Amino acid sequence: MKMTIMGIVHSKPDRFVLTLISNPLEPETDIGLEVTVSFRERSVVRNAKVSGKWGKEEKNIPYFPFTPMQHFKMEILCEHQQFRVQVDGQQLFDFTYRFQQLQKLTALKITGDLRLTKVV
Repeated sequence: MKMTIMGIVHSKPDRFVLTLISNPLEPETDIGLEVTVSFRERSVVRNAKVSGKWGKEEKNIPYFPFTPMQHFKMEILCEHQQFRVQVDGQQLFDFTYRFQQLQKLTALKITGDLRLTKVV
């Protein structure tokens, strides 16, 4: 399975957040992957919440791929034991599954300083 998110970063961005969740109507829903992009810190932080508990944040990235007012294409690939995330064709990070029931991740929530142009 692959998900593609395309958008344009705002001109003066602070952050944006992408969240793969199991039940968008439940405030304490399981989160299979949350990606927080911070422009101030030039970071891409990943985490997951299972049974109401957040895990350990992962922060290492080889580069910061986002630029104000620029288009981007983020692909989230569901591999055998991990999410693999690429931006503009370059691998950004892998995130090992913590929430094992991937079929229950039925919603994508995107908030923050970007304009979406396409999500498939």
